[in-house]
Amino acid sequence: MEQTALCAEAMRRFSRFYTRRIGVLQDGYNGTELSLTEARVIYELAQRDGATAAELVKSLGLNPGYVSRILKGFEERGLITRTQSADDARQQLVRLAESGTEKFAALNARSRMDMEHLLGDLTGGQQKRLINAMSEIETLLSAEPESRAPYILRPHQPGDIGWAVQQHGLLYAQQYGWDESFEALAAEVAAKFIRDFDPKRERAWIAEKDGENVGCVFLVKQSDEVAKLRMLLVHPKARGLGIGKRLVQECIRFARARGYQKITLWTNDILTTARHIYKQTGFKLVAEEPHFSFGHHMVGETWELELTTVPSP
Repeated sequence: MEQTALCAEAMRRFSRFYTRRIGVLQDGYNGTELSLTEARVIYELAQRDGATAAELVKSLGLNPGYVSRILKGFEERGLITRTQSADDARQQLVRLAESGTEKFAALNARSRMDMEHLLGDLTGGQQKRLINAMSEIETLLSAEPESRAPYILRPHQPGDIGWAVQQHGLLYAQQYGWDESFEALAAEVAAKFIRDFDPKRERAWIAEKDGENVGCVFLVKQSDEVAKLRMLLVHPKARGLGIGKRLVQECIRFARARGYQKITLWTNDILTTARHIYKQTGFKLVAEEPHFSFGHHMVGETWELELTTVPSP
């Protein structure tokens, strides 16, 4: 009993130190108007492609009435949207709206910057000790395994577009033997996206796992009625998590919200995984043409999705 009391006091002392050290006692989390709990709800929604209020309550261990008030406030501020669940008509799925996604991206970047600053004076060995200590605390206190998606989607930030180009050049060379001309094409697409970026009609999404970029996709304006999907990529170490399909679905949702009538894309017959995703999300193959590009003979394909059709589940 005495040992337990000593341990409890030590935990209380550490809790006081840590909450003060990371600034959660301030009025607004990370210098925003959000409370720590509100920021945590936004973070939780960013992990999911829709969640019910009940799922948020269970995941965060919060009072249902408290969660309901937070969500109502978010809805009034345009941070979330609600849609009827396809699995249960009595339930509503909550998702981050565009402004909510932007709010999350800013919070995420600021939080990471603050943590990196906090750890900046520690050596590599000390950082490893800290990671091990935190892991041990989670294990000893029987932390439940997280059920949410092990990745987040966010808008692009400085450095992300260059990462997308580098990964396209590297991964396509490794997996398909494509030469440098493909990286040049990716660089041209990326440069045009940055140079002509129209935030009202265009968007890039970055998939991030454990603080590291693992996927991307661009949606760009081809005309007032037609959007073009470009630069879809998921790193091999993050495949199997549904990231590719989720990225494409975000493009579809954004295009519908912006009033586009159609999404088009160009790919090649050997990219079987991407082609499967396009078929799953409702795209139709409308044209094929043999060509020699990137050092190989291939069949180029044009796929289209009419946005007047019912959204993919």
